[in-house]
Amino acid sequence: MPTFLHLADVHLGFTKYDSPERTKDFFYALQDAIAKYALEPQVDFVLIAGDLFEQRQVMPATLNQAQLCLTPLKEAGIPVLAIEGNHDYRPYGTQTSWLRYLSSWGVLKLLEPNEHEELEPWSEEHRSGSYIDLPCDVRVIGSRWYGAAAPQAIQKLAAAIPQLPAGPDFTVMMFHHGLEGQIARYSGALRYQDFLPLKEAGVDYLALGHIHRNYSLENWIFNPGSIEANSVAENQAQNPRGVYLVELSAEGVKAELKQDYEQRSILRLSLEANPNQTAAELEQMAIALVKQAASQDNTEGAIVELRLHGSIGFDRSDLDIRALRTVLHELSQALIFLLKYDVSGREFQSYINEDELPSRLEIERTVFTDFLTANVNYRDSAEALVQGLLDLKIRVLNEQPEDELYGFIETLLAQTQSSTKGGFFQ
Repeated sequence: MPTFLHLADVHLGFTKYDSPERTKDFFYALQDAIAKYALEPQVDFVLIAGDLFEQRQVMPATLNQAQLCLTPLKEAGIPVLAIEGNHDYRPYGTQTSWLRYLSSWGVLKLLEPNEHEELEPWSEEHRSGSYIDLPCDVRVIGSRWYGAAAPQAIQKLAAAIPQLPAGPDFTVMMFHHGLEGQIARYSGALRYQDFLPLKEAGVDYLALGHIHRNYSLENWIFNPGSIEANSVAENQAQNPRGVYLVELSAEGVKAELKQDYEQRSILRLSLEANPNQTAAELEQMAIALVKQAASQDNTEGAIVELRLHGSIGFDRSDLDIRALRTVLHELSQALIFLLKYDVSGREFQSYINEDELPSRLEIERTVFTDFLTANVNYRDSAEALVQGLLDLKIRVLNEQPEDELYGFIETLLAQTQSSTKGGFFQ
């Protein structure tokens, strides 16, 4: 019976919080997960369903981390099959990526359709191809990051799969996209019906990535979640994640979520203020709460977040947040200490430090949302159109032909049923 390890969203080179130790966490997590759940049980192959890297432009140290993790698999004769996600998709204006480099170097096989979205067999000579038939009686098919064009891509891929030569008994496919309903307020996810043509085409196991929490559906769609938390919100208690150790048999799919590998501990604390407290009293309560957590060995070396919320009866400036955070960081001995001052009565929101500033993508999403919701013609479809605009930006930067861009826009408008009369896209 064939066995394999399915992982996704590794994000090597992660740099949030400006902590070199935190950046190494993603390397250690991948290295340990591979050792425990691929090398030790000697699986037949390993899948990386997108976002091996955090950035399209990879630093030498990050590339070295990838090679250190993947080379033992090569030496053990365990093939690594990968696809590109939205984070490690080839840089704008280029025809290559670091995943393609690793593929040419021989530490993994990058499976992707050709430029016409056709499926071609893997060629060892050219180190390229769309699918591979493995000796363990499994055919693995790759794809790429499609963004808003994913539903159309699925239809085309599903039509191509039955036309392939007869092959192994089991078919596994990798796809980097989210499933609707798994993350609140996440726009752009696909419906189950969008994925269904792949099942009808004969895919036995659909290996997803992109959403950083674990989920599965109907013993067919599987997403392990990110291998390490990208933010405090991705802690295991609220957003379970890990890697899947999978066994295929005539009885079906047996997929076990594995989480017992090296990961940074995350602790989220909460303290409610009330209008009867002074700033000094609230400060002392925060100190007492962190001391208690530290005494239980929950904070040393961890990422700790304390959220102060509720109503206050004093001026916000009466509580020196910077000084308090310094004190709490020292008491906790945490690797990273985050203090959120989320109380009512403030006149505006300020960011305590640069680590909390929104990313460029978040800023772009906010700007597009504000622009669209201000237009009565697009207000009801703003959420879907925002994701479309983000994808359109990437297509423009990739210098796609004008007819393809207009076709993409027409499809987007048709899907959202927005009125184009006198509208934004004209």
